[in-house]
Amino acid sequence: MLKSYNYSALGSQELQKLITRNADSSNEIGTAVEEIIAEVRTNGDKALLNYAQKFDKVNLSSLFIGFEEIQELASQVEEHEQKALEKAFYNIHKFHLEQLKDEAKVETTSGVTCWRELRPIERVGLYVPGGSAVLPSTFLMLGIPAKIAGCKEIVVCSPPQKNGSINSYIAYCALLLGIKKVYLIGGAQAVAAMAYGTESIPKVDKIFGPGNQYVTKAKTIIQSTTNTAIDMPAGPSEVLVIADSSANPTFVAADLLAQAEHGADSQAVLVSDSQQLIDEVNKQLCLQLDELPRKEIAAKAIENSYAVVTGNLTEAMQFSNLYAPEHLIIETDNYEQLIPEIINAGSVFLGHLTPESAGDYASGTNHTLPTSGYARSYSGVSVDSFVKKITFQHISKAGIKNLGPTVEILAELEGLKAHANAVTVRMKEL
Repeated sequence: MLKSYNYSALGSQELQKLITRNADSSNEIGTAVEEIIAEVRTNGDKALLNYAQKFDKVNLSSLFIGFEEIQELASQVEEHEQKALEKAFYNIHKFHLEQLKDEAKVETTSGVTCWRELRPIERVGLYVPGGSAVLPSTFLMLGIPAKIAGCKEIVVCSPPQKNGSINSYIAYCALLLGIKKVYLIGGAQAVAAMAYGTESIPKVDKIFGPGNQYVTKAKTIIQSTTNTAIDMPAGPSEVLVIADSSANPTFVAADLLAQAEHGADSQAVLVSDSQQLIDEVNKQLCLQLDELPRKEIAAKAIENSYAVVTGNLTEAMQFSNLYAPEHLIIETDNYEQLIPEIINAGSVFLGHLTPESAGDYASGTNHTLPTSGYARSYSGVSVDSFVKKITFQHISKAGIKNLGPTVEILAELEGLKAHANAVTVRMKEL
């Protein structure tokens, strides 16, 4: 059963507490992650092997598997599973390929031309989670835009399975992506390895991929302490569903549980102007929860989730924008009216027949999205995430004559004589 709150009765402090998630107020996670990063930075591969034994309960003879083993593992995937992964690959590739566009040159002043060109980030690191659920879909979501962008080196890290290797589905995705090596490293130690480099693992320029709170904390730490960038803070998954009396409570409950089964620290929030719908959804949650293989995990997530009753859908959208969900599902007949009101969300799913799980796997959009309120300031992963946009400009004789006096005046008023002189000497030559 979801705990229920009345939106109009919430004070500012209570509201802030409600929309805050995955807080590390005692800094226990931060302290543990800083120790892991320091250990990996100092001891490299040795530290990674020790952490594999400590956290993954695996004694590794090697920190990676190569192409031959990847091929062998991929051959274990059944034909119908191959076709499903290939369909997802096709749709994701098709959607992301459209994001790779050249920009037009702009003549800002007669004789002055400015433009931008794309260049791929040379070395990128992809983190593919493999804790309680192995996620080959995440491999596709990260690998496809990296390939489209043209990144020269793609380093892939995923936690080892109990047999000291990777899941066969991860291996099949590696074949689809043309990846010939996968490093058997998980958690904060994988982030540290890609940020600093070890004897076996190359240092990368940018790290991508979701993970638990330890992975997320590691990414935020290395972003502020190294010259390695990250895609975004992407931690435990979350969904917010806006639904009214037109919604099917069976669908709504299924959508909440689809998110809840990710992990005990996931969150599923229902916002509705109908108390009756909330009551019916709670009944459905009880019924559907019992049928799930991961019901214990989902049940813990539901315990940390809640429902909010609002006076109308405008208030529902107000709460959603404050929460800034990773996934926003709008299950109303008139969902189009709410689209202009959406300000903060990672990815949006519209109507009664658009489950968030479609975006997780195969509709084509990317499922690597900002969590914990970071949708206020971050976008999800796209081809843009894997490229740099470099500005160019060229000034002709006519251009320096037209623009030069303006630059001279602005440089003089800022007291930067050398700036002005760089223009003056050129104008004298003309």
